[in-house]
Amino acid sequence: MPEPDVATTSEYGVLGVRDQSRAEHFSLDRYPAAADMSGLVERYWVVSWEVPPGRESSITLLPHPCVNVVLDRGRLTVHGVGRERFTYTYRGVGGVFGIKFRPGGFLPFLGRPLSEITDTVLPAEELWGPAAASLAERMAATSGVDRRVALVEEFLHERWPQPDPQVEFVQRIVAALLHDRTIVRVDDVTEMFNVNSRTLQRLFQRYVGVSPKWVLRRYRLHEAAAVLAREQHRPWAEVAAELGYFDQSHFIRDFTAAIGMTPVSYAQACRRMEAPVSA
Repeated sequence: MPEPDVATTSEYGVLGVRDQSRAEHFSLDRYPAAADMSGLVERYWVVSWEVPPGRESSITLLPHPCVNVVLDRGRLTVHGVGRERFTYTYRGVGGVFGIKFRPGGFLPFLGRPLSEITDTVLPAEELWGPAAASLAERMAATSGVDRRVALVEEFLHERWPQPDPQVEFVQRIVAALLHDRTIVRVDDVTEMFNVNSRTLQRLFQRYVGVSPKWVLRRYRLHEAAAVLAREQHRPWAEVAAELGYFDQSHFIRDFTAAIGMTPVSYAQACRRMEAPVSA
C-alpha cells in the first residue's frame, strides 16, 4: 500500500477563490485515518458553516477519483466517483462529515466493480443494511469529530475486508498519476508498470470506477484551477505546459469542459472575487 503520508488524491478540488470577508462562514477540516486503516481510507473531512439568517452561500467542487461515505442531514450515503463538478448550497448553521476512501479502497467493501456506482449516490443501508442507519443515528447524536471518527472506525473494523493485492497495485499507479510529472499519457503508465493497456483499463474500471486517462486529466485540471485561482495574472499557457499539456487547444477544451469556463475567464473571475462557476 502507499505509505500513510503519501496522498493518492489531490488537496485541490474547491473551485474559485473563497471570499475572505466571508471565510468565517465556511470551513473545511481534514483528519487522518488510523494507521491500520490508512491503506483503504485516506482521511476524514468535515465541512461546517454558519450563514447569517436570510442568506445562503455555496461551494463548487471538482470531485476526486474516489468514493466518499457522507453523513449529511442525519443520513449516510455512499457517493461513487463523480465525473462532473457540482455545487452544494448551504444555509443557516450546519455541517457535513465525510469518509474519503483511497482510489480503489472501496471495492473490497462494495464487492463489485466501482464503475457500477460511478456518478451515483446510494443509501448506505443498501450496502450495510440497518447497521448503517444505526451508525448514522449515533453519529448525528454527537457533534464531536473524535467521537464520530471512533464510531466510523469501529464500524469499518467490524467489516474490514481481506487483503486484495490488486488494490495496492492500483493505488501505486494512482499515486504516480498524481505525483509524477513525467507521466503525460496513459502509455507512460503501461511502460512504467509493465502492464498492457487493456489490463490497465479493466483494473481502473473495476477498482477506481473511471479510466486512467480520466484520473490523469482530473489531477492536472485540479492543479491548473488551483494555480489560476492563486496566481491570477499567471499566463495560462505557462500553467498548461508545466502540467504536461503541450497542445494548448487540448488544454482549453479539457479545462472548459471540467470547470465550465475558459482558463482566461476563470482567472478573471477569481481576480474579481466572483463565484466563477456553478454546476
